[in-house]
Amino acid sequence: MSDLTQQKCEACRADAPRVTLDESKELLKQIPDWKIMPQASIDRLRRIFKFDDYSEAVSFSNKVAELAEEEDHHPSILLEWGQVEVNWWTHKIGGLHKNDFISAAKTDVIFNS
Repeated sequence: MSDLTQQKCEACRADAPRVTLDESKELLKQIPDWKIMPQASIDRLRRIFKFDDYSEAVSFSNKVAELAEEEDHHPSILLEWGQVEVNWWTHKIGGLHKNDFISAAKTDVIFNS
């Protein structure tokens, strides 16, 4: 499987297939700090990022927002003092698509840079 950070999100249609359980297990190996969390019966990729202060959390949130615009794929971002919760899922299909895993991997790169 190729590195998720080197891939680009593809335009997603409402009839696009969700990732299968087996596919998601394989993809999660590349983003081990993320968890699949159901919310309102929709699976989402979730990770909470920790920061020393609010301004670092704001800066990170802005960089994730820039990524979202570049990929034309947008997460839920919850900004709080000392942490940011990011949730990726594909609204059009009501679940997880490979785009979510690509975006999560790129979010990790932002955090680690």
